[in-house]
Amino acid sequence: MKAFRLDELEAERAANDGAYLQFLRERNMSVGLYALDAGSQDPQRPHQQDEVYFVVSGRAAITVGMETTQVARGSVVYVPAGVAHKFHHISEDLRVLVVFSPPES
Repeated sequence: MKAFRLDELEAERAANDGAYLQFLRERNMSVGLYALDAGSQDPQRPHQQDEVYFVVSGRAAITVGMETTQVARGSVVYVPAGVAHKFHHISEDLRVLVVFSPPES
C-alpha cells in the first residue's frame, strides 16, 4: 500500500517550485498534483496518455477539444489522449489530482 496526504504533497510541490508534482508511478498509471494560481495561464499541451482530472480545490473553466465546462471542488474531467485541453479563467487557486494511463512519460 502507498498512502499520501494532500497537505504534504502540496508542501512538497511548492518546495520544488513547480506547478506539477508526480507522486505515484506504477506500471499502468501515474498520479500527480497540478497547481495553478488564480489568474495564471495553463501552459499544457496535449498528452499521449488518457487523463482524469479530479479538482481538489479552486474554480476555473476547462476546455477539452471544442467543449468548455466550469470546474470546482469535486469536479472530475476525462481528457482523451492527444486532445488539446487547458484550464482558464482561474478565479480561485486550483489544485487538481491528475491520473495518467499509461503513466506519463
